[in-house]
Amino acid sequence: MKNTKFKKHYIFFIQEDLPKPEAHLVQSTNAANAAANLGYSTVLVYPYKGFKALNPINLARPFYPHKLPETLIKYYNLHDKLKVSPLPMPWPINYFPSKFTNSNTIATKYYFPFYILPTTKLVHSRNWNFIKAAIKNGVPAIYEHHHHEQKPFEQEIVKHPLFQIAVTVADTIRDTMIQHGMPPEKVIKLHNGYNRLFMERQPEKAAAWRQKLLKYGREKLVVYAGALRKFKGIDVLIDVAWEMPNIQFVCAGGNETEVTNYQQLAQEKQVSNITFLGYILHEDLPSLLQAADVLAHPHCLGEAATFTSPLKLFDYFASGTPIVATEIPSLMEFKNTQAIAAWCEPDHPSKFAASVRQVLETHPRKIEGYAHSIEFVKQFSWENRAAKILSYVDESFHPQLVP
Repeated sequence: MKNTKFKKHYIFFIQEDLPKPEAHLVQSTNAANAAANLGYSTVLVYPYKGFKALNPINLARPFYPHKLPETLIKYYNLHDKLKVSPLPMPWPINYFPSKFTNSNTIATKYYFPFYILPTTKLVHSRNWNFIKAAIKNGVPAIYEHHHHEQKPFEQEIVKHPLFQIAVTVADTIRDTMIQHGMPPEKVIKLHNGYNRLFMERQPEKAAAWRQKLLKYGREKLVVYAGALRKFKGIDVLIDVAWEMPNIQFVCAGGNETEVTNYQQLAQEKQVSNITFLGYILHEDLPSLLQAADVLAHPHCLGEAATFTSPLKLFDYFASGTPIVATEIPSLMEFKNTQAIAAWCEPDHPSKFAASVRQVLETHPRKIEGYAHSIEFVKQFSWENRAAKILSYVDESFHPQLVP
């Protein structure tokens, strides 16, 4: 690599504009935030469009690391050590179906080699094209890969000495990656992490949530936080709520369309004790989890259950609130821990309802949370995960530490 004395940044590249509520964006932003918290010169890079993308100053200097905007700090609960550098994507980029006007092409073929490369020490991304661009331009890279794919990995990339490590979140994905050409010694499984805010006790805010959500004489609150998808068990949870009319159920997450669809489904099934809040800012979510008597993880069986990363589960743990979870393959390694209060067979509303009743009887709500759950999750901090990943990276490729 040339001009190594100028290379200092740890670049995390995301292909989508921010902020958005998708789980993979929560994961990517928190991974970058953790690297910055470890003291590395870390820059979160992502495309942006709209009127500001036409600003001649931004186009003349597209890579310009600067402070995090307040919107991202609140949306994902990030810290001020992380820097950002949005890449302008003005019209006609992404407006016409052509690789020459695709933001991915612009980022990898134009912005990276001409603007990002000179000060980049290490790249970390889920975007395979960005990983390839880094390797071909002489920059070491870390690849995140969280889903099954049938496409073979390009051997000239994965066997290149600059390709440091591939990271996934499930053994099943690691196996398929190896089957499709990833060298076994270059792929590791690491769980996602929890956000430190979820461990801070917020009794006043939790009490306010309970006052707001507990209605019509109901005294117990069951909360689900995450994507509003059928395979996540939301349909099951509606049926559970129908069986437990004296318990208030709340779902946090999902976009407007998903919220509307599930509100309509609940109405069709005449279930009046389930509320859909939509996306909740990360600064407000910890107090909601702490407000609950029980946290629900009703994931269904199916392909997703073999590789799903329990991103929200770690935030559940950090809240100290008792958890009811279904026995899906990706969670079985937690089966013998006390951190989950009850397990039940997936796809059975009656069995899930019975487990909720059991936990409500055996685990009274504690304002301070259950200590064993909080202690258990400490090993899964984002910072611990970031340090573990970097332990697989040649020390000479480590990004610069900020004084």
